[in-house]
Amino acid sequence: MRIIRIVLVSVGVAGLAVSAQARELKDNDRYVCSWGAGTAARAQELKLSGVSLYAARQKIQAYKFAKTWMRMMALGITEQTYDSPTRIKPAAVRASFYDDCVRYKLARK
Repeated sequence: MRIIRIVLVSVGVAGLAVSAQARELKDNDRYVCSWGAGTAARAQELKLSGVSLYAARQKIQAYKFAKTWMRMMALGITEQTYDSPTRIKPAAVRASFYDDCVRYKLARK
């Protein structure tokens, strides 16, 4: 009897965790995560190809952004990418950034 109760409680807690994960992101949050992931992947590509941080910053400064916050965010993401010692592929950086961003946005709700 006690084991059945423990199993039911465990299943209930797991169900709550899944429902919390299933919460939907707002379209804007999804856009920000996707845009940031793409920016991190591009920064990783530049880093792995030997482009200096200074040159990467210059490329960002020359780019036209759709929103005012994007330039500073792109500079920050690029700097963090260059500061990281990792040599993983840009696609893995994109996926990792996106997953972490979504997790962060869901946790804030």
